Amino acid sequence: MKTTSLKVSLNALAGALVLLTLAGCTPTEEKKEAGAAPQSALQTVLQRGTLRVGDCLSFAPFGFYDKDGNPDGYDVDLAKALAKEMGVKLEMVNTTSANRIPNLQTNKVDVVFCNFTRNLERAKEIGFTNPYVVASEAMLVRKNSGIQSAHDMGGKTIATVKGSTNGDEVRNLGIDVKIQEYDSSQAAILAVKQGQADAMIEDNNFLAYQAKLDPTLTVTNEALVPLEYNAFGVKQGDQAWINYLNEFLFEINASGENAQLYQKWFGNKPRYPLNPQY
Repeated sequence: MKTTSLKVSLNALAGALVLLTLAGCTPTEEKKEAGAAPQSALQTVLQRGTLRVGDCLSFAPFGFYDKDGNPDGYDVDLAKALAKEMGVKLEMVNTTSANRIPNLQTNKVDVVFCNFTRNLERAKEIGFTNPYVVASEAMLVRKNSGIQSAHDMGGKTIATVKGSTNGDEVRNLGIDVKIQEYDSSQAAILAVKQGQADAMIEDNNFLAYQAKLDPTLTVTNEALVPLEYNAFGVKQGDQAWINYLNEFLFEINASGENAQLYQKWFGNKPRYPLNPQY
C-alpha cells in the first residue's frame, strides 16, 4: 500500500512538473515567434521557385508587350538574367508609376524595376538597390539641324507634351525659346521629324530609343536636369534581399552584360556612369 501510494505521489508530482514546465515555456516560445523577423524575400523566392518582378510594360524600351503579347524590353531582359541566376521561374507583373510602392508593401511583387528613381521621399516607404541605369533630360533633334546643345536653341521651337514643364529647363538657362505643346510624345517626335519643331526635350534614355528607330534623328549630349539614378525597389527593411540584388548588379555590371543590354535597346553606350563623382 505504501509503495503504491508513493508511486501515485511521484506520478502526480511528475505530471505537475510537466505542466509547470509547459506553462513556463509556452509564453517564451510564443514571444520568440511573435518577435521573429519576417522571412526575407530572397528565401521566399527561392522556396516558391518563382520571381515576381513588377515592371511598367507600357514604357518602351524599358518594358512593353511584343507582337505575340509577351513582356519584352530592357528591364525584362534584366529580370530574365536575375531569375536565371537564382534558378527560378520569372513572372512579370505589369505595374504603373502610381502602384509601384503599394505593390511592394502588399507583397504583390518581390521587386520593382520600372524606371524607379532613388530619392529620400520614396526611401521613407521602401528600400532601393544600387542604381542600374542613369537618366537626365536632353533634346531630340534632326541630325542636319546643326543643334548640339540647348545653347543653340535661341529663337527656336521646342516640342513638349501637354502638362509637361520640360521646356522650362531650357528657359531656366536664360535662352529665349518658343514652347509648342502636343498631346503625346509620339506627336512631339513627329513634329521634329517634319520640321514643325526644332527639338523635343525628354528623358535621354527614351530619346536614345527614338533615335535608334529613326537614323535621321540624334540626341544632344547634355544633362539639362540633375542626373536621376534608377534602381530596383524592394520592401522596406529587407536588407538580405537588397544585399543579394546589389551583388547581382555588381556582377552584371562588372561582366559588361548590363552595358550590352543597354546598347541593344537604346542603340548606344550608357551616357552616364552608374556611380556619381563627388
